[in-house]
Formats: sequence, C-alpha cells, structure tokens
Amino acid sequence: QFVESGGGLVQAGGTLTLSCEASVFSLDDSVIGWFRQVLGKEREGVSCMSVRPAKIIYADSVKGRFTISRDSAKNTIYLKMNNLKPEDTADYYCGKEWIITMPPACDPVYFRYWGQGTRVNVSS
Repeated sequence: QFVESGGGLVQAGGTLTLSCEASVFSLDDSVIGWFRQVLGKEREGVSCMSVRPAKIIYADSVKGRFTISRDSAKNTIYLKMNNLKPEDTADYYCGKEWIITMPPACDPVYFRYWGQGTRVNVSS
C-alpha cells in the first residue's frame, strides 16, 4: 500500500528526506504519520498530520529539526530531517488511518496501515 524511500547512511548534522507514496488509496482523507523503531524497542511516533482540523504533531525529540509534509498530486508524504543525530538511527515507517481528526496522540496504536519501512543510520 505504501512505498517508502529516502533512508540511508548520513553523518551527524546531515539531512535526509523520507518519502512515502501510496499506491492504492488517497492520503488526502486520512490521518498520516511517520514513526520509527529501534530493534528491541517499541515503535514510536515521530510526526502526525490530520486533515480536519489541519494539525501537525511532532515528538519533542525532533521538534525544530524534522518537517512533515503532504503532496496531494503525488499522493505522497515526506519527512524532511535536518541536523540528524545518532539517536535518530532507526527504521522509519509511514502509517495511515481512515480518520480525518488527529487521534489523542501520535501513537502507533491508532494506526492500522503501514509501509515496509526505510532504514536511517546516523553516524557520529
């Protein structure tokens, strides 16, 4: 349902932009988000975006460094990650749910549809 790309190896302080393209259904009528997971730990919310009202949530650890965006024409969401830190190293996933209003939190428990993930590795 989603094809994620853009992960890779980058030095601390560098920039990466992740993409998540939906192939089956539109992302315009859904809450979407980016999440990350480190091996052995639970998946955590990085950033979520709702439709009505339009709202964006960022995890405290990425505020001011990461930006989520949506391109309706391309049916794609992005996560631009600036000033990357070694602690940002993880597998990143895009998620979607058939709701338009932001859930109580940008938490993976509220999302049922997932991409396959893309790995981000930040070296110190």
